[in-house]
Amino acid sequence: MARASYEAGLGEVAEGVFAYLQPHGGWGLSNAGLVVHDGVSLLVDTLFDRVHTERMLAAMRRATVAARRVDLVVNTHANGDHCWGNELVRDARIIASDACAREMRDMTPAKLALLMNVARVVTDLGSVGSSLGVLCRAVGLTQMASLLDASPYVMRAFSRFHFDGIELVPPSETFTGSTELFVGSRRVELVEVGPAHTRGDVMVFVPDARTVFTGDILFAQAHPILWEGPAANWIAACDAVLERSPQIVVSGHGPVTGIEAVRATRDYLVWIRDEAEKRYAAGLSVEEAAQDLDLGPYEEWSEPERVVVNVAACYRELMEDPTPGNAIEAFGAMARWERARSQRE
Repeated sequence: MARASYEAGLGEVAEGVFAYLQPHGGWGLSNAGLVVHDGVSLLVDTLFDRVHTERMLAAMRRATVAARRVDLVVNTHANGDHCWGNELVRDARIIASDACAREMRDMTPAKLALLMNVARVVTDLGSVGSSLGVLCRAVGLTQMASLLDASPYVMRAFSRFHFDGIELVPPSETFTGSTELFVGSRRVELVEVGPAHTRGDVMVFVPDARTVFTGDILFAQAHPILWEGPAANWIAACDAVLERSPQIVVSGHGPVTGIEAVRATRDYLVWIRDEAEKRYAAGLSVEEAAQDLDLGPYEEWSEPERVVVNVAACYRELMEDPTPGNAIEAFGAMARWERARSQRE
């Protein structure tokens, strides 16, 4: 399952508004944006590592003189593929929601570099690593079992990136709720909609261009992932976009699209919430519920294994459990879902 093909690189989607796209839009292959006016530039998100961020900045500098110096940066959320390139624009005003800034401290580049090193060793063990995962789960070492299960999946998802030595540069300014910026005389609105995908999601609206940069509130042609939740907040975020009727929607991952993709994501979130609630009432575990789902109209969306993380988030909400999800356990569960699905097919 894969998103439809689309062109990589920088494109002008409205006057003075650019989208930088990284097909195929899967794990870590995020989008970013640039807004320019009166010689001033606003960058919406940096990328996962220095190499990818520098490539993007070079493309922006070639496209417009205003990008030779980045004046403003907005990080839409705390996932590394939207902020770990901040060190390359550290002289700019870097702005994020207060919740985003706090969440950035949790998963650092150094931690992910260490995880990748462990995953590389486990993957090299091949079937031995898989057998160790089964044994660890049998004796109750669930965290270790998830790490062993997740390792090949994590390597496949993230091995193209280089996390060693990245300096995490946090926002220099934060806000809550909403705020506005001026790119020259051009007004840009920042609207906090988290917790949803993460704790501090922000969308960036450019009213005069009828454009929105959604961050990961939208994964075009792919299953979204509820790292945080609740689903109701994400549904409300979709409604906030639909109410404004933008002509151009730049997703966090995937092609540039319109509001039809926002409607599709909203429908998905209602579906996963309702289906999870049915299976919770029936007494199914998270992984049993995820395996039991009929993906129906979402069968062709990429990254279907994310349903297990989404069900887990819905279960936490139903149980009124404030404990955040565990990333290693989530990746282990996604790897097991994917393996079970391939065995059925």
